[in-house]
Amino acid sequence: MNAPTGSAGGTVPAVGFVLDVPLIGAPEAAERVLDLWRADARLCELPDGRWLLLLPEPVRTRADLAPGLPLKRTGHGAPTGAPGPGSRSAAVTADGRLVLTEGGATVTRVIGELPALDPADWLDPSGLALHRPRALGAAPVPEAPPVEDSVPAVARPDLRAAAGIGPSSERARRLTAETRSARGRRARRPSDRPSGGRTGSGAAWWQTARPIALAPRHAAVVVVLLMVVPLLFVVLFGLGLLKNLEVDPGGIVYASIAAALAYGALFGRRAARDGGGATTGHAATAAPAPAGGTRAPRRARRPWLGDLVARFTLRTPAAHLLHRRHARYLHDLTRAFEQHRWDDALRDALPLADRERGDTAAGRPWFSLALPKRFTGQLRPTPRRGGPTATNAISGRTVHQHLTGLYRDAAERLERQGRFDEAAFVLADLLAAPAEAVALLDRHGRLTQAAELAEGRELAAELVVRLWWRAGERARAVRTAHRRGAFATAVERLSATDPQAARELRLAWAEHCRAAGDRLGAVEAVWPDEALRPSVAADLRDAVALGGPTRGRALPHLLALPDLMALGSGTATRALARAVLDGDGDPNATGRSVLAATLARLPAADPATDRELATAAARAAVRDGGLGGGVAEHSLFDRLRGRADPLTAAVLPRPRPRPTPRPGGAAPGHTAVDRPGTLPVLDAALLASGSLLVACGQAGARLLAPDGRTRAHWDTPTDRLVLADHGGGALLVTDHGPDLLGLAHLDLATRTVRPWTTLRARHLAPSYDGHLLIAAADGGIVVLDTTAPRPVAVWRELGGEERLLGGITRTAGGCAALVRSPSTARTPLTEVWRWDLPGWELRARPRVDDALTDLLSRRDPDGTPEPVVLAAGNLLTVDPLPAGLMDPDGGIAAADRTVLRWTSDLPEAELTLDGTAVLGPAADGDHWALTVPTPDGTGLRGYAGTGPCSEPGLTVLVPNAAGDRIGVRRHAGAVTYWHRSGRVLATSADGTTLLANLRVTVR
Repeated sequence: MNAPTGSAGGTVPAVGFVLDVPLIGAPEAAERVLDLWRADARLCELPDGRWLLLLPEPVRTRADLAPGLPLKRTGHGAPTGAPGPGSRSAAVTADGRLVLTEGGATVTRVIGELPALDPADWLDPSGLALHRPRALGAAPVPEAPPVEDSVPAVARPDLRAAAGIGPSSERARRLTAETRSARGRRARRPSDRPSGGRTGSGAAWWQTARPIALAPRHAAVVVVLLMVVPLLFVVLFGLGLLKNLEVDPGGIVYASIAAALAYGALFGRRAARDGGGATTGHAATAAPAPAGGTRAPRRARRPWLGDLVARFTLRTPAAHLLHRRHARYLHDLTRAFEQHRWDDALRDALPLADRERGDTAAGRPWFSLALPKRFTGQLRPTPRRGGPTATNAISGRTVHQHLTGLYRDAAERLERQGRFDEAAFVLADLLAAPAEAVALLDRHGRLTQAAELAEGRELAAELVVRLWWRAGERARAVRTAHRRGAFATAVERLSATDPQAARELRLAWAEHCRAAGDRLGAVEAVWPDEALRPSVAADLRDAVALGGPTRGRALPHLLALPDLMALGSGTATRALARAVLDGDGDPNATGRSVLAATLARLPAADPATDRELATAAARAAVRDGGLGGGVAEHSLFDRLRGRADPLTAAVLPRPRPRPTPRPGGAAPGHTAVDRPGTLPVLDAALLASGSLLVACGQAGARLLAPDGRTRAHWDTPTDRLVLADHGGGALLVTDHGPDLLGLAHLDLATRTVRPWTTLRARHLAPSYDGHLLIAAADGGIVVLDTTAPRPVAVWRELGGEERLLGGITRTAGGCAALVRSPSTARTPLTEVWRWDLPGWELRARPRVDDALTDLLSRRDPDGTPEPVVLAAGNLLTVDPLPAGLMDPDGGIAAADRTVLRWTSDLPEAELTLDGTAVLGPAADGDHWALTVPTPDGTGLRGYAGTGPCSEPGLTVLVPNAAGDRIGVRRHAGAVTYWHRSGRVLATSADGTTLLANLRVTVR
């Protein structure tokens, strides 16, 4: 009686049933519902008394034995075809409508408007004893294991002891006698300090200038020579008291000023402005704190005053004596090289600047009158790059060419004699050619030494990776390749010399991606090697399970495997790809555009399958208006049409891009669901598959469909989410107390959770690359390897004198943070530091203005919202202006307002919004959201945007909410907004398209 007409003999896929309660009775209907009930099922009542049961997943059933009238799923419209007079059918459309056909009539109802029934109301708890659990004590606080430090160490060998060198000769000591200031400079050799990240751009001159600091007695001498003596001679000469003396007053004044400058150069010292301001070159980067927590010494500064004095001296009669002394040194050095007295020659040699760059190997040289200090260490290349060296009076172009010839000849002779360390020393330290030294060591099997030298001198990343791999330090090679993004280039470089080693490195690359949860990354690593392609079949299947664009990229790779049919999954894979290409929905969200574009580049292994899918992909491209954009879209479509069915290809036109409506006027606005959810939402993100990952505190984490149905639930308490850039996984973060965090790995492909560790950290970056996690701990920034069994620090920034303020904002390409340094003045130095990832190159550190420094010093949480830093290096501050108070322009505010200001290296941008913000803005990457109460006080309004702007890009209204601010998260091309009251709303990146709007409840 329940079977649809015409289907009595076969099976049908049913997404639900319509139960005729007036006919079979409520008890029988309830029993059938409970037999079919599962998580996320829904039960509604129709106006005629029948029940509508919707199942989360379709089930196959025989129509004549079905518990009710089976429901089919159709498109947006009603089933096509005219119903017969005796036909009975039921269907659910994609837009949430129920279509019933009975007796030749069709009735359509909106499922969301039907009253819901709860099967829990049928349970009778009478007769059951109620037992309330009692607490046995406070929950134990987990212990945080110590973080293992694996930051690349800086070699500091005792070179004198290693070389076994005795004291230099009397003649060498006399020739290399130095002034007191020269000894002071060399006592601060920058090669004796560990180097941190690299910098790409120096700071402004006013951030690098540092005053000369003198002891009081020395300062008095300089003042007398610089001001008192010249003024005294001028006054005496003007009074005529020196007319009888054969003295030139101009010469006296000139000599007095020169003496003052020389005295200041001898006894002065460089004072660090504001306790460590911005510097240029390598000094602009904070060195990683050593494992012991001590701060690395600062780089030696360029002695510009000594430089000036040296140049002035060469314009005096003393220049003749200096030239004779330097000529004698050059003559003795040349004889030592010609007589092959290598030890004396190399130790007394003068390091040369790189004339092609007009620079030394480490920085611009200064000018000095002193001869080079005799080298007392081991004659082997220095792994770490030194600081600026002194250019002597003998460093002219002719002398440079003469010494270059000597050093080149010495390097060749030493190599022929088998003295490879000395030859590499000549190339790296004397000729400033570390790449040639690395090549020499590589030729003679000194792989570890060559790798240390290449890494210390910051040569090409692929060279460093190749050398470490060949030296057997494979874990270090993989870490270096990941940190500097050099896997692909290292494999290509290694393939030319050692194909087997290149294949092993490629497999290690894939395993590295696999451990980070990046399935497509593992596929891309091995795909160029056809012999290794079958090894990533499991990764491709896991990528398909992620859905969305990831599935669209993975399916063509699966179809391109020649042995796919032998694996037994070829037919199912082809059917899934065809379903995606023929389906509805947004082409980008469903992965249809990506699937078609990837099929154009990568044909299927089976010709018949390839023709079928190429035809479907070409049709989808015409229907969607393209293949997702790109300059090669026409050529990709031509590839598909060339492999498609000829008859279909003959009538297919080129895709015509659909016009994209551009919002005009006011910013788009969206309103969240009016009712709060039953579960709190502490963090949320829309994934590329269209599902929502939600952190619900002690209620765990949930994976929700866009309509709110629960697709997966994990019991691990989750207060925050740290999403992987590739979308294949996340870290579930639990707050155990102040600066104590519990972390667990979530694999979204297999939907499994694996506990990892308990970590002492103040803040975590909201995203990571699937491998390296950025945390704020120990007063600075620590980068942790999340694939290790326990926390391992692989990089450190800041710490020591610099202190991190607030949190860390990150994108896949960079991160930024607010840093405060100690100062000798009353106001500390505050800067915004911005790094490029993954190599941690420091790109900018602009100083914050005095007004902001004063704002940060007050730090009144009740009156001044805390500023945040955006990943691009913009500092966003909030200035609430309640009605009746004076605004910055000097007027009286007539209504509650809030002023947003962006401070960066560009002119400040400013945005005035209605309402008074109580809390600071939320930020993720370059996206921000500021929450203000609505005028009637019944809800919250969020103003959102990207970077500095004059108008907000989007407004989000959360009715019936108060307290916590609206959170923001940018991931997979979408922006998610959430509130603790259980509402989640997701939009496209520009805010014009609403992708999800739901309340989180227990289902």
